Amino acid sequence: MRTELAAEASAGNSAAGYPWERPLGAFPRADGSTEFRVWAPSAESLALRVGGADLALEDAGYGVYEAVAEAPPGTDYCYVVNGERLPDPCSRWQPEGLRGPSRVLSPARGAGSLSVSLDELVLYELHVGTFTREGTFEAAAAHLPRLAEIGVTAIEIMPVAEFPGARGWGYDGVYLSAAQSSYGGPSGLARLIGAAHEAGLAVILDVVYNHVGTSGVKALESFGPYFTEKYETAWGRAINYDDELCDPVREWVLQSAVRWVRDFGIDGLRLDAIHAIVDSSAEHIVAAIARRVHEVRPDALVIAESGMNDPRVMRTREDGGWGCDAAWADDFHHCLRTLFTGEREGYYAEFGRVAQLAKAFHRPHVHDGDYSSFRRRRFGAPAEDVPPERFVVFCQNHDQVGNRAFGDRLPPEARPLAAFCTLLAPFVPMLFMGEEYGEEAPFQFFSDHIDWEIAEATRDGRRREFAAFTEFREEEIPAPQSSDTFERSKLTRSEDPSLGRLYGELLAARRRLPAGDADEIAFDEDARWLRVRRGEFELVCNFAGAPAAVPCDGTTVELSTHGAPRVSDGRVELEAFAGALVA
Repeated sequence: MRTELAAEASAGNSAAGYPWERPLGAFPRADGSTEFRVWAPSAESLALRVGGADLALEDAGYGVYEAVAEAPPGTDYCYVVNGERLPDPCSRWQPEGLRGPSRVLSPARGAGSLSVSLDELVLYELHVGTFTREGTFEAAAAHLPRLAEIGVTAIEIMPVAEFPGARGWGYDGVYLSAAQSSYGGPSGLARLIGAAHEAGLAVILDVVYNHVGTSGVKALESFGPYFTEKYETAWGRAINYDDELCDPVREWVLQSAVRWVRDFGIDGLRLDAIHAIVDSSAEHIVAAIARRVHEVRPDALVIAESGMNDPRVMRTREDGGWGCDAAWADDFHHCLRTLFTGEREGYYAEFGRVAQLAKAFHRPHVHDGDYSSFRRRRFGAPAEDVPPERFVVFCQNHDQVGNRAFGDRLPPEARPLAAFCTLLAPFVPMLFMGEEYGEEAPFQFFSDHIDWEIAEATRDGRRREFAAFTEFREEEIPAPQSSDTFERSKLTRSEDPSLGRLYGELLAARRRLPAGDADEIAFDEDARWLRVRRGEFELVCNFAGAPAAVPCDGTTVELSTHGAPRVSDGRVELEAFAGALVA
């Protein structure tokens, strides 16, 4: 039954577009039937199993097959490919997990949508499974009003595309459009979105389009060439964005991105690790995602995680860019952490000077075309033409905490000044769940792989990753597959009241600061102080391990991280690792 694709390609395209450009997946109709459409050029035999019967599908061309069947929302179905029952690659509901049937979904949107400008954006990254003891979408909703009260304007949900088992970070999802069943499935996600909007919070969803979880590779390959041998990623097979038969694969991703925004009321997407996507197409897949999402909803945000320090990601299409609204900037975090801790392992070896943080306060690409000793090559590019509000900065996030051997957070003595710098910078700040009150629980790396070989490889890989570090040789790295590792990572919600108050004060002060670039940045490397002027306000920071009198122009301390510092003779007296906002 294999389609003669080459012959069809030479025949040209109809005015209605290519068959793969039609909606892929299962779509209920008003009469109680459902329209099914699947791309399966690799199938020797193919049938739709629904309602206890196997139905033939019509060949629509280019490896696309379609059918209409009596199947109201809530009906289970699957495809029988070469005699094997498999979920729909475009499934929107996997109630029994990766290996179970797909289910017809009629999306129920949350409470409309919520637009938030980059100038007003304060992100809060959360992992559904560890944000509450219950680990569900519905349980998370109860804690959202408090976030809005302290000044958060959007939650950023770590990936929820259906992944193996019941627990995991979510970056090994397989069914891109299906909300994780153990969290509460699509209906639970819709309720969480509705609750967020009612609380005045926008919702950004973290999506992974650089690879899929290894547990799903075989199933997807049974349908067609979803992967390419031309490239590889650190986490799995590279998705086929520019090899033979790539167009339907691109559409699989693009339609998924659009549906989260259009059908669920998601207000923006965070694109995971776009630096791991290789695409030589005329329109890079990241640019295509940004274009398609903005066509559906111009005010939706597309935020990239880009490890490239490349401003092209954020430049407009007219300026030759990919059109993302913003991008994560890891260098800002690295500057802060190394100043506090003195760490110099791995990529931290390049950081640790106040001058670098001073540079990052202007544009958080510390590497902007200069030589990187860690990479042993020049890295990054200048980003002067990109406004500061299009960079996302943080002092903690899931990577910078969870990818440490024991998932330990920033040391307590560093937290007030780290928050001061992050929340009062001219960029979009992002908090990691629990940091706003001083959460002590770690965020460790955990998984629940359903394939033994993958579970063993994950465990062994984690051990090898840290074997070279002297500090870890005598300690057992937490086992990813252990439920204890997952349970340890759940928020305890045991609060440090003074830190909690500081976060509220900082976010309130942030709203008083002028938008745009810092007006002046000064520092003293030997004395380890930094001063950043934003309008009539000065951010004055002491990164020394002892009290210091730091120069300032203002006379009044508006807020401080520690105590009640005095200003006299053009200097403000700050404790060790402390900051003050002076006017």
